[in-house]
Amino acid sequence: MSSAYSELYSTLAAFVPEERLIRDELRRLAYGTDASFYRLIPELVVRVESEQEVQQLLAACAERGLPITFRAAGTSLSGQAVTDSVLMQLGNGWKGHQLLDQGQAIRLQPGVIGAQANRYLASLGRKIGPDPASINACMIGGIAANNASGMCCGTAQNSYHTLKDLRVILADGTLVDTADADSVAAFRKSHAALLQGLADLASQVRANTALAEKIRHKYRLKNTTGYSLNALVDFTDPLEIFKHLMIGSEGTLGFMAEITYHTVVDYPHKAAALIYFADMKAACQATTLMKPTPVSAVELLDRAALRAVQGMPGMPEDLQSLPDQAAALLVDVRGQNPAHLTEQIAAVSAALESMATLQPVHFTRDLATYELYWKIRKGTFPAVGAERVIGTTVIIEDVAFPLERLAEGVQELQALFHKYRYHEAILFGHALEGNLHFVFTQGFDDPAEVQRYEALMDEVAQLVAVKYGGSLKAEHGTGRNMAPYVELEWGSEAYAVMKAIKRLFDPQNLLNPEVILSDDPQIHLRDLKPLPEADPLVDKCIECGFCEAVCPSRRLTLTPRQRIVIWRELQRRRQAGEDPAAIAELEAAYQYQGLDTCAADGLCSTQCPVSINTGDLVRGIRAQQHQAQASQANWIAEHFAGVTRLARTGLKAAQLGRRLIGDAGMDTSLKLLRKVGVEAVGHWRPSLPLAAQPLDQLQPATPAPTDPDAPAVVYWPSCASRVLGSDREASDGRNLSEVTINLLHKAGYRVILPQGINGLCCGMPFQSKGLFAQADQKQVELLAALNQASEQGRWPVITDTSPCNLRVNEQGLTSLRLMEASDFVAQEVLSRLQITPKKEKVALHVTCSTTRQGKAQQLVDLARACATEVVLPESVTCCGFAGDRGFQRPELNASSLQDLAEEVAGCSEGYSNSRTCEIGLTEHAGIRYQSILYLVDAVSQRPTA
Repeated sequence: MSSAYSELYSTLAAFVPEERLIRDELRRLAYGTDASFYRLIPELVVRVESEQEVQQLLAACAERGLPITFRAAGTSLSGQAVTDSVLMQLGNGWKGHQLLDQGQAIRLQPGVIGAQANRYLASLGRKIGPDPASINACMIGGIAANNASGMCCGTAQNSYHTLKDLRVILADGTLVDTADADSVAAFRKSHAALLQGLADLASQVRANTALAEKIRHKYRLKNTTGYSLNALVDFTDPLEIFKHLMIGSEGTLGFMAEITYHTVVDYPHKAAALIYFADMKAACQATTLMKPTPVSAVELLDRAALRAVQGMPGMPEDLQSLPDQAAALLVDVRGQNPAHLTEQIAAVSAALESMATLQPVHFTRDLATYELYWKIRKGTFPAVGAERVIGTTVIIEDVAFPLERLAEGVQELQALFHKYRYHEAILFGHALEGNLHFVFTQGFDDPAEVQRYEALMDEVAQLVAVKYGGSLKAEHGTGRNMAPYVELEWGSEAYAVMKAIKRLFDPQNLLNPEVILSDDPQIHLRDLKPLPEADPLVDKCIECGFCEAVCPSRRLTLTPRQRIVIWRELQRRRQAGEDPAAIAELEAAYQYQGLDTCAADGLCSTQCPVSINTGDLVRGIRAQQHQAQASQANWIAEHFAGVTRLARTGLKAAQLGRRLIGDAGMDTSLKLLRKVGVEAVGHWRPSLPLAAQPLDQLQPATPAPTDPDAPAVVYWPSCASRVLGSDREASDGRNLSEVTINLLHKAGYRVILPQGINGLCCGMPFQSKGLFAQADQKQVELLAALNQASEQGRWPVITDTSPCNLRVNEQGLTSLRLMEASDFVAQEVLSRLQITPKKEKVALHVTCSTTRQGKAQQLVDLARACATEVVLPESVTCCGFAGDRGFQRPELNASSLQDLAEEVAGCSEGYSNSRTCEIGLTEHAGIRYQSILYLVDAVSQRPTA
C-alpha cells in the first residue's frame, strides 16, 4: 500500500471502525470482483454505513487526489464496479424503504435488492418499473446507476422515466435531497454554478436542432451508452436535469443515497405463448405487428439460443424438431382480472392473424407451462456459460436496433459471428424494443484471441451505432467495456457535451474514472479477468453474483462467488509456479474466510444460473484436510449410539455447570479450554437446550390407536432431536419426539420406530466435515433399517429435521416415501384433525433445506393454517447455524441473524423444522423457537364424531 493510501487509511480510521477498512489481499481481491470480465484489485475497500461516512470518505479521497468507485451488489456486466484505487462498498445497512401514497411511490435506499422492493409493493398490486434479469440479486443503487431495464420494462418504465426524487452526495461531499424543499433551496444557492452550467448545456443542445433530434431518436430505443443526454431536451429546470443525469451515470457523477420511484401496476393475471416462426425475418415482422398491442413482453430467441436449452430437463420436445433457420417469440400478456386478460390476449392474437407460424398460436394461463416458457428464455445465457471451454469467459453484449430494421440487424450480426468464428454465439432479447443480447465465449489468455475479440467489437460498433443508428449498450450500462466507442456512437458534439457534464459534477475526475468516458482507446482490452481451471464443481461459474443475496456469510466473510474467486486465484498461482510463501499466506487467510465460515447450506445453487453448489467445493476441501481424522470418524460412526448417550450426558453436565457458575462462567470456561487446544468444546450458547429424554422413556399424552388396521407411519427421530431436548425456558417442555408421536397418535396413526434407532444417522454430521465415506456408511445403515421398518416401503417414513430429510432424498438411493415431518403433516395429517388457529402473531423460519426441496410455501401454508398471523423475516435466508458449526463459529449464526430480533418484534413464539437452527434463532430473536409440530399439536384435536 502506497503512502497516499496509508495516509487515507489513518484518516479514515478516526471515524470508520477498523473492521470496515479492508486492506488484506484476500478480501481486496474478493470484494473487488464483479460480474464483468475485468479484474482490478482495489488498494482499499471501505464499507460505509451512513451518509456522513460517505461524505467524509469523499473529502478524504479528494484531499489526496485518489479515485473512488461505488459498489452495491456487483452484478454489473461492463466493468462499472471495479477499481485499482478505493472501493466504497455498501455496508450491512442501506436497506431502508418507505411506501408513499398507498404505494403509488416508494422511497428506497441503495442496498435494497430489486425483488425485495417488489415484495414491499406486492400486496398493493404495484411494482417498481425496472425489471432486470438480475432483480433477485442486484440492488437499487445499481439499478438506478445503470438505468437497468429488463424484459417487461421497455423504455417507458425504466429508472429515468419512473424517477420521482433523489438523495445525492456529490464529489465535494454536498448532500442534496430533491424531495426536501429546504435542501433544494440550499443547493440552488450553494451550487448555482453547477445548475447554471446544466441549464446552459441544455440551451445549447436545444438550439442545435440536429443534435437535439439525434438525442430524441436515440432514446426512442433502449439506450444506456454515455450519459442520459435526453435530460437536456426533456427538461428545462436544471434541478430536473440534475436528477435525470444521475440515472445511468454509473457512479461517475455522485452517490445516490436514496431514490424515490413512481411505481407501476403489477397485473396479477398472466398468460404466455411460445410462437415458432420459419425464420428471423418473420419473427421480427410479427414483433412489429405486436408493438401497438397490450403485450407486456416479447422475447426473441434465435435457433442457436433454442438449441442451447433444448436438452435441458423439462424442455418442450418440439424444440428438437425445429428447422435450422427457425426463431421463436415468447409473448407475455397480463391483465387485472381474468376477463381483462382474455381481452388482452384477443388483441394480441388478432395482430398475429396474418403471420404464418410453424404451430398454431396458443396462450397458456397454466402456471407451470408459463414458468416453463420463461425458463427457456432465462436459461439461454447460463446454457452457453455451462458449456464453455474451461479458461474462457462468457461475454454478453446488449445492443438495440430501430425496430423497423431489427431483422436486417440480426442477420448482419449473425454474419459477423460467422466471420470471426464465434460459432457458439446465440441471440436473444427484448424484441419489442429492438434490444438484442448476444452471448459468446471468449478466451483472453492468448493475444490472438484478444485481437479477434477487438476486431469483432470494432465491427459490431460500426454496424450497430453507425450503419443502423442504434445503441451499443441498451441496458447494461457503458462501463469500461464500451467506453472507447461512446464518441463513435454519439458523435463529437454529443461527446463534448458529456465531457462538459463530467467536469461540472466531478472536476477532479475522481469518481469512477475510465468508466463511460475514457481517452484510452484500449481500455476495454486491459485488465482482463483470468478464469483458470480450479475444480470441476465450480469451473462453470461465471461470477455473476446471483448467489450472494442468499448466502448466510455474506455480511461476515465471503460469498459463494467470492469463495470461488479466491479458490481460482490460488489455483492460478500454483499453476503459474508463483512464490510458495505468498500462496501459503493467501491459503491460510482462506481457511477462515472461505472454509470455516461457510455454512455449506447449498442455497447458492438455487440462485445460480448453472446450479453450482459452492458448499460442495468447501466440503471437498474439508475432506482433504480431514483425512487424518478418518480413523476417529470411523470409531464414532461405529459407536454412534454410545456417542449420542455421551452427548446427552454432556448436555446434563453443561446445564449443571450453568446452574453453578452461570452463562458468563460457562463462556469463560470454554474459552480457557479452547486456548489450551480443546477446540471440540466449541463456544457456549446461552440458548443451549436441555438433554433429550431417551425414546423408551417418552409418554405421549394421546395413546396409540388400538385398531390394528389403522394406518402406520415410520418415524425416524434425527440424532439432533434424540440428543437436544426442549429449551430450558420453553412453554412446552416436551421433547420433539414426544410431540411428534403425540400428534401422529392424535391423527389416528400407528407409529413405528426403526430397530436400533439410537445408532442411526443420515450422515449429515460427517458429510459437512468432508467425511464422505463415513457419511455414506451411516446412510446405508439408515436405509436398511427404514426399509425393514416400513415393510419395504408399505408405510411412509418421516423424520423431524429438514436437513436430514434433504440429505437422504438428494442421494437418490431409496424408493421409500421419505418425508420431513412438517411436509407429511401438511399433506396427510392436517385433514385428519380439527384445527383452532392460535390468535397470536408468530414467526416462522424456513430452513435452507426446506427451500432447496421446494417445500417453502407448503411450510408457510401450514403455519398460516395454525396461526392467525405469520411473520417471515425478510433478511434471513439461512440462519447460519449449519449443524454444529453454530457452536464452533457462532459469529456466522450471529451475522446471519443480526436483524432477526427487530423483524420478529411482537411475535409470541417462533417455529421452524430443524432443531439445531432453533438454538441460534432463540438466542438472537428474543423469542423461543421450536419445531412447527409443537404449534400444530397445540392447536389441534381429534375431530368430533
